[in-house]
Amino acid sequence: MSLVDPAVFHPEPNPAYPPCAAGREPDLAALRGEVAIELALRHAGNRRVRLAWELQGAADAPVVLVAGGISAHRHLAPSATFPEPGWAGALAEPSRTLDPARFRLLGLDYVGADGRLDAPIDTADQADAVAALLSHLRIGRLHAFVGYSYGALVGLQFAVRHSARLERLVAVSGAHRPHPYAAAWRALQRRAVALGQLQCADAQGLSLARQFAMLSYRTQEEFAERFDAPPEIVNGRVRVAAEDYLDAAGARYVARTPVDAWLRLSESIDLHRIDPAAVAVPTTVIAVEGDRLVPLSDSVALVEGLGAHGSLRVLRSAYGHDAFLKETDRIDALLRNALHPHGEIA
Repeated sequence: MSLVDPAVFHPEPNPAYPPCAAGREPDLAALRGEVAIELALRHAGNRRVRLAWELQGAADAPVVLVAGGISAHRHLAPSATFPEPGWAGALAEPSRTLDPARFRLLGLDYVGADGRLDAPIDTADQADAVAALLSHLRIGRLHAFVGYSYGALVGLQFAVRHSARLERLVAVSGAHRPHPYAAAWRALQRRAVALGQLQCADAQGLSLARQFAMLSYRTQEEFAERFDAPPEIVNGRVRVAAEDYLDAAGARYVARTPVDAWLRLSESIDLHRIDPAAVAVPTTVIAVEGDRLVPLSDSVALVEGLGAHGSLRVLRSAYGHDAFLKETDRIDALLRNALHPHGEIA
């Protein structure tokens, strides 16, 4: 059970009375807010957590929740109200399937993403937090839950635990359980962070973990194309071509991510489990051939377990697990088919 505490709700502005943003129609105004809830965590009991959210799009349009990987947040795409770049990039631009003029897009920060919750967090906890947020925002039912990577796991849990509040699910690069190979990758990444903490070098440990993660997100094909250059000797040490890229990725991640947030959300992926047969809403599973974290065989097993509720779409990409961030046109086409299965336009 999740209880909303209205005393700590900070609207930016109040979603019940959307104001007109300068230069935009009133029904397209972007809104942000925060709310504190009491959440019954599956592995850690009742905890007070903060939920941060953002809505963008026509006030009377069907609501689509869009959730990304563990690094994603509530801000999906630029708007007149909040012009900074969003994590979803071109996927939420005008003329795309997730056009804010067609759907009202809901984004959120995951439970634990602020680094304040040092306890095991299950994807089931995230799904329950979503349900509490929908109640707070007076959204009875989602037109769709579009989840990428970790967001796909949360979407699957939401479909199991709160099916009455969901019309359809799109799960991209996420399955019903973590693959043991991927879990081993994450375990080693967490050990890198732990080693850094022992040396009072938390940032360096997290940076190294992120660099390991980048190798699992991408493919051999991409690295062969981008970094096929002879190594250099720098200050008496051999340095290979990909190291600048990896160092930059680690530095960017450390600058915006609390260590505890990364650790607990990384663990959350490995805690994830659902019974596909318990999903009772139409579900489109989008898999990437060559994804090292969510192999195609796991997506096939998920769809087989979904039975009549499931359908599978497969694309091949040199970007591997990160294809949903890079293959904008191809992912958008698949989303269009998933959200408009009979060719209708919302």
